[in-house]
Amino acid sequence: MRRTLFTLTSVLGLLAAAPAQEFNCKVSVIAPQIQSTPKRVWQSMENAISQLMNTRRWSNFNYSPAERIDCNFLLTVNEQASADRFKGTLQVIYSRPIYGTDYLSPVVDILDNNVEFQFLENTQIEFAPERFTTNLSSIVAFYAYFILGVDADTFSSMGGGDFYDLAQTVVNNAQNASEAGWKAFEPQKNRYWLIDNQQQAVFRPLREFLYTYHREGFDKMSTDPANARKAIAAAIEKLKSVHQAKPSSYNLQVVFNAKYSELIELFKGSGDVQERAKVYNTLQIIDPGHINQYQNMMKGS
Repeated sequence: MRRTLFTLTSVLGLLAAAPAQEFNCKVSVIAPQIQSTPKRVWQSMENAISQLMNTRRWSNFNYSPAERIDCNFLLTVNEQASADRFKGTLQVIYSRPIYGTDYLSPVVDILDNNVEFQFLENTQIEFAPERFTTNLSSIVAFYAYFILGVDADTFSSMGGGDFYDLAQTVVNNAQNASEAGWKAFEPQKNRYWLIDNQQQAVFRPLREFLYTYHREGFDKMSTDPANARKAIAAAIEKLKSVHQAKPSSYNLQVVFNAKYSELIELFKGSGDVQERAKVYNTLQIIDPGHINQYQNMMKGS
């Protein structure tokens, strides 16, 4: 289990000098449309992002190797405007361990389409929490803090607030950046709205869902599956209020892009037909993008 979270002030006071303990992040960089650039450039980029994620200390407590947070970054470079200027997409996937098992439950699946940055081969990516330095370092830091916040929410009810504040600081520092993804007037599937939504009162049921789903649900699945499933079903019902206030919100999509397959497997084998039907009807409303997949849950296949 994750350790108790500390205050925002103490987290901000840390420097990058101490060995990192938080992340086990697998980073992949691909550039299928760019043939002229040597592969060593993508490898250098991959190593630099991995080093920032996995060797920087992002919080003020140590994780044992078994406690480190599993996540994946897939950076797809689609354009190279110059020797050191790139544009592409970043997929961020975070999974959480389930108590007493080897299973990792997917929690968020984000596709960031606004990734534009400068990078020089064989250089480190430097991040300063108090100011904007480069777009790439800010993007990496933003998702590091966001994942830490979501992870904390799954272990302690509303536990991720300090880390969301740090992610918000990254966004605030990037308001004068020329690159997209940081501002309120841009399309709402961006970093600004992801963290802004997560901290709004209307999204509190989503954060409570993260806790109930994992601590009261999956962490107890091996010992009390019926009640664990009921807890998850009840948590899903509470998300109706989020959908009513913010239909098709980015934050709901981020969670259900990760969760829909797991939910289908969880409820298709349930002997409680009424419970399964109620969950199905709610998921059709709050996650319409996966309606076809949820039909398999009702078929039991």
